[in-house]
Amino acid sequence: MAIRLGENNYGKQRVRILQVARHSDRHDIKELTLGIRLEGDFESAHSKGDNRKVLPTDTMKNTVYALAKVHPIESPEEFSLRLTEHFIAGNPQVSCVRIEAAEILWQRLAVEGKPHPHTFTAPGGEKRTASLAATRSEKTLQAGIDGLAVLKTTHSAFENFLKDEYTTLKEDRNRILATSIRATWLYRQNAPGFNATWQSVRQTLLETFAGHDSESLQHSLYAMGEAVLKKFPGIREIHLSLPNKHYNLVDLSPFRLENPKEIFLPTDEPHGLIEATLRND
Repeated sequence: MAIRLGENNYGKQRVRILQVARHSDRHDIKELTLGIRLEGDFESAHSKGDNRKVLPTDTMKNTVYALAKVHPIESPEEFSLRLTEHFIAGNPQVSCVRIEAAEILWQRLAVEGKPHPHTFTAPGGEKRTASLAATRSEKTLQAGIDGLAVLKTTHSAFENFLKDEYTTLKEDRNRILATSIRATWLYRQNAPGFNATWQSVRQTLLETFAGHDSESLQHSLYAMGEAVLKKFPGIREIHLSLPNKHYNLVDLSPFRLENPKEIFLPTDEPHGLIEATLRND
């Protein structure tokens, strides 16, 4: 019986870094959490215990800090590209480097109506994400958003859906629609400016969600993805994952009160989950 090593990788996960750029009039910050994985010729480490081709994961962590000191972190995408170039250039045994990056979106705090030079706040759980797989011949770069909470109180319906003997959900022409947007988009080879594109894609998703007359969350998802692909030719495809956060109308009749869709109970579990990928080939 011949035993052969299959697909394998190793790396360092949850490498966290805060970079402070100290200017004379203000400080700027970037906070990232990164995952680094290497693929390549590591058979001898597995089968023979020979570590001569194994770059320690502690070295990967140290590389993050050292490169961030030498090069300012402009965006998760650019910093991920810099990391992959470093690991591929210095490690001939490596065939592919994969980087996952998530940025906490710190915002400058306003004090007496003016941006404070060195104090920040991070509202909500929204993060900016980037994912990069780089070989010696090509790179596949995805950017994204995770945890972008949105809610609209009208222009949302869910009617004419399939019903069977277990269906209790009532049709609704005017319902609350709420979700937490998780979106990832794949750049073409000639990627545009990352920071400006990310901000514009985020705004396009928000504006489309707000302005769309929705017949379902699927309907809104398609409209959002379509708007991004039409506006940004440098994006090849976009994947959207949208949980359907439910807000149930509270029955106030026991208190002899009417409730014309004004008082709702937010519920987190269970919730629907709508996912789809749109491509512009």
